Amino acid sequence: MGRYRAYPEYKDSGVEWLGNIPSDWDMWKIAHACPYVASGTTPKSDSDFYYIGGENLWVTTGELRENIVTDTQKKVTNQALIDMPTLRLHPKGSVAIAMYGATIGRLGIFGSRATTNQACCVMPPSKVLHNKYLFYWLYATRQEIINLSSGGGQPNVNQEKIASLKVSSPNFNTQSLIANFLDHETAKIDTLIEKQQQLIKLLKEKRQAVISHAVTKGLTNLPGANLNSSSAAGPKGEGRDSPSNPDAPMRDSGVEWLGEVPEGWGIVRLKRLARKITDGEHISPTFTEEGMPFLSAKDIRERTINYDVDKFVVLEDGYKFRRRCNPDVGDILIVSRGATIGRVGLVEDDIVFCLLGSVILLKPKKNYVDPVFVYYMLNQDLAKEQFFLASQASAQQAIYLVDVAELIVTLPPLVEQVCIRNHLEKQVGKIDNLIKEAEKVINLLQERRTALISAAVTGKIDVRDWAAPEQHNKEDAA
Repeated sequence: MGRYRAYPEYKDSGVEWLGNIPSDWDMWKIAHACPYVASGTTPKSDSDFYYIGGENLWVTTGELRENIVTDTQKKVTNQALIDMPTLRLHPKGSVAIAMYGATIGRLGIFGSRATTNQACCVMPPSKVLHNKYLFYWLYATRQEIINLSSGGGQPNVNQEKIASLKVSSPNFNTQSLIANFLDHETAKIDTLIEKQQQLIKLLKEKRQAVISHAVTKGLTNLPGANLNSSSAAGPKGEGRDSPSNPDAPMRDSGVEWLGEVPEGWGIVRLKRLARKITDGEHISPTFTEEGMPFLSAKDIRERTINYDVDKFVVLEDGYKFRRRCNPDVGDILIVSRGATIGRVGLVEDDIVFCLLGSVILLKPKKNYVDPVFVYYMLNQDLAKEQFFLASQASAQQAIYLVDVAELIVTLPPLVEQVCIRNHLEKQVGKIDNLIKEAEKVINLLQERRTALISAAVTGKIDVRDWAAPEQHNKEDAA
């Protein structure tokens, strides 16, 4: 924080993790600073009487996203407030913090009067703690709040622990100034983050367009698509990055939504390209601390596969499961249900593992198709659209073995598949590197944002001389 100076004098805060604070700052216990600290409750979910026609905001942890809460997914009726004393309306400007599970520490400020469920802790506006300053202080100390949590798989923190927190704070006017300073500075950082996120979105769209064009139209319309160079390799096309005839004519595919494809390409069902299509184990096995890795849908990433899992089965059971579903190098994995339905992974590591039933295994005919080409083909827009439509037609919102088997795909000659694969490895690799760079910038900006907030609300930097840009402009004009 080299741009900002420190306070002239410091004193011990009395809180070990907080360390020293400016000598004229106080330590306010939230329970003493706020009129009250409270949580809410959940009206009976099967009673429409408490929800239909409700006019009162009912905040859950899902609505706490470091934001001003102006609307909620569900609202409760006045009768719910009467029947449930703990379902009180909190005033506009109240600060709410999530207390349960993965959302611990998520924050929001009420943009109007609101009530909450039992997973939110609410602190109404105070005369000694500015609500926006308290919001930033809780944001900066989220990890310390998480450290207070108890419980195993679902750690929680209660409102008593929140109420007992001691907040380092200057006088109310300085708190307001610090809050305004952070509003201004974090908004600038957020703008930079948003621009990087937009760049990533555009790069992913470009990535998808490059893949979709290559696997459905070939490389015929791309500049520089010429194999008459010294880089052209032998009859199987290794080393080539474009088709043998860059001016090859197109023909009608016979499939309305596919349009034209290069002449010489086939239009086939995916089952034609596979030696085997099956799925993983449909029983819940007995897990051990070590043995054969047992992978599920969450371990299938974009192309890559996560082998650093926390679930294992004994080798004997693992090999028994692999009799039905035996993934090997060059095989394709497709998520068949859940939030990532249709995601495709490629087995590129010689690691023995077994699969849960939420993942479909496709073994390509390697003398007929290039596995990496098949991976790209299943990652293009038209394949994803077919997976989506199949899942929507299912009551379980899942894709089944028959859906994968009957998927309509393009089939270039093997030599062209290899050319397209080589081309995509280069082009997609470049785009992926740009995405990684943008993600790195976002991480640095987020770290900067958190560090700035922490420094301001713990007194590590002195911003009392800060003025909003419009104020500077008025002073300059004077």
